[in-house]
Amino acid sequence: MDNLSLIIEALLFSSSRPLSEKEILSAFDLRSPPTSNEIKEALKSIEEKYSANSIELVKVASGYRLRIRQEYSSWVAKLWEAKPQKYSRALLETLALIAYKQPITRGEIEEVRGVSVSSQIIRTLLDRSWIKVVGHRDVPGRPALFSTTKDFLDDLNLSKLSDLPELPEIQNIPEEAQISLLNEPSPNNSE
Repeated sequence: MDNLSLIIEALLFSSSRPLSEKEILSAFDLRSPPTSNEIKEALKSIEEKYSANSIELVKVASGYRLRIRQEYSSWVAKLWEAKPQKYSRALLETLALIAYKQPITRGEIEEVRGVSVSSQIIRTLLDRSWIKVVGHRDVPGRPALFSTTKDFLDDLNLSKLSDLPELPEIQNIPEEAQISLLNEPSPNNSE
């Protein structure tokens, strides 16, 4: 099929979300669908086509997407009137704990952070589809277990959780930096 890469390119451009190989295949006539290898070759052709361009083909957890290369994002951002949503430090800390320690309960998050987790933070992460409830811990109260979702990986342009940066061990941080971090006033206690 000579037009296969052009058809797949059109599908990726028109989609507002990543497309899996299965979803790409579903766009074709069932009487003569391309093979999985033909789709992979077409995706490779598209990737090569955009290798020296401002657009790139990336594989994320849910499939493939065409996107603007990072180095051009500052110009593209000026076209959008709405500013990107800013997230609180508490929300980002909660999300990081869920991403690195999943599955994890709210109580375990609170134990690590040393403060209670606002219901609004959990609601925001659930509404954003970055986390989901994957079960309940078999202890009194049966607290919910939280894990990240494919949407979380997609939004960070990651294919899998192991693509997250490794966390530094606390013993690798110089002692003077540890002391300054411990003595650093929290943003809520500014004078």
